[in-house]
Amino acid sequence: MYKWAQPTAPHLFPPLQALDALLCPRIRAQPHKRGGISEREPRAKGPEQRSSYDRESVTARGRLGGRSGRRRRQAAKGALEMKEKGSRAAVDERYAQWKSLIPVLYDWFANHNLVWPSLSCRDVLKLKFMTDGTVPNTLVIANCEVVKPRVAAAEHISQFNEEARSPFVKKYKTIIHPGEVNRIRELPQNSKIIATHTDSPDVLIWDVEAQPNRQAQLAQMESRPDLVPPDSRPDLILRGHKDIAEFALAMCPAEPYVLSGGKDKSVVWWSIQDHISALGDSSKTESSPGASGSKGKIANDKDSPKVDPRGIFLGHDSTVEDVQFCPSSAQEFCSVGDDSCLILWDARTGTSPAVKVEKAHGGDVHCVDWNLHDVNYILTGYDSMKVLQIILSVCGTGEIWVLEEPAFQFTNLRVIKLLFFVFRHWSPDKASVFGSSAEDGFLNVWDHEKVGNKKNPNAPAGLFFQHAGHRDKIVDFHWNSSDPWTIVSVSDDGESTGGGGTLQIWRMSDLIYRPEDEVLAELENFKTHLASCAPRS
Repeated sequence: MYKWAQPTAPHLFPPLQALDALLCPRIRAQPHKRGGISEREPRAKGPEQRSSYDRESVTARGRLGGRSGRRRRQAAKGALEMKEKGSRAAVDERYAQWKSLIPVLYDWFANHNLVWPSLSCRDVLKLKFMTDGTVPNTLVIANCEVVKPRVAAAEHISQFNEEARSPFVKKYKTIIHPGEVNRIRELPQNSKIIATHTDSPDVLIWDVEAQPNRQAQLAQMESRPDLVPPDSRPDLILRGHKDIAEFALAMCPAEPYVLSGGKDKSVVWWSIQDHISALGDSSKTESSPGASGSKGKIANDKDSPKVDPRGIFLGHDSTVEDVQFCPSSAQEFCSVGDDSCLILWDARTGTSPAVKVEKAHGGDVHCVDWNLHDVNYILTGYDSMKVLQIILSVCGTGEIWVLEEPAFQFTNLRVIKLLFFVFRHWSPDKASVFGSSAEDGFLNVWDHEKVGNKKNPNAPAGLFFQHAGHRDKIVDFHWNSSDPWTIVSVSDDGESTGGGGTLQIWRMSDLIYRPEDEVLAELENFKTHLASCAPRS
């Protein structure tokens, strides 16, 4: 049995005690994964690793010929299929239990079935759809109606069709993107300006307000598959990488700067200051370069303006996997890569590393995020045998604090151990809260301030909520900066939902994260209110 919400103490929420058997089970990895190796892809054994039974089988196969070997292979295939069916059944059972608890765990929830898989999402609902090649890849901008806190009725948020689209999500505009979209980032000073990463060295800048809506042209393909519409043309192309830059992408919260990393082991820094007024002013009569998309312009068209970098920063020995600006400085940023390094950069001092943490992890470091409230904290994660380690860096204090035992210790670093990660993000609502998503389909919400409180043997220290609404790996999630404690998450579970994946927008109940004494006082007042409303005999 699985757990989705974990209070800091068993007595935190009296109304939930009756559901203790469901709310407080043990946390474990995805059922079909063990020891970091998928049972769907068993590791091949060498002769020295085979059991005595395996060695005898090899010998017998040599004597008896191929017929016996085929029987064994067929039996092994059948056993593997049975395990896969069992795993799917376990996931479905876990999902059914979670769905029954939606009114208890969530203040609001919306489920939206996607036609095509998406690898990225943002809080203003910019979605990327990756197709099978028969139709173009698209960048979709949608509006979402988010219900106010403590308004949604329990029966409304719990009764939804997994194979249907949500009435709260309304498509606003579709852009035909040149190639797959691996990352989406918006400019904090102007959310209409977004940057995308695809399988190329360039970063593409789009003014989503000025770009034409290409949905009608895509719709024509349903009756005329031969009429493949041309790609939309970006409003700006940022060049500077010498090799493919797929994932590492960030936009500065203080200035219109863009940061990127790629396979060329470099971190590239641009400013779009000279173009920002033209891109953001939709009232001007001049049309966006992308507005001529119907004429067949493509991403590398010479008519799209180009921007050269302000700086190219070298210090990594392998692919740069993620980058992030310091929230309080446009000149400071950080990066992580496959060389296991975390590097801090300061553009004012040159293009060499300001601080380089060698072997920050025991493997490739894939993600990094800088705390919006306290710049002394940096969050990173890596994948090693399906284990994520998140580091909370305490800059300049010389402090070492291990959040969970056993864990490695790094100078000036705090360490957490989690499941195989996909993404991690600090919460904009509380400095100590962050989230992490995984291939097991869970989205975990942590609070490192809760470490050291009364421990629950069924949960890692600091974990206080676990979203279990996805039935396969979560490929991206993002905190909504406008609606407190609201998260948008997207998963690649098309086989379970009959579509391309699942988009969910949700807000956990405030009874879960508010101070315990405040929650208990409110519940006591509510209990008194119910008693006063009861009919008198």
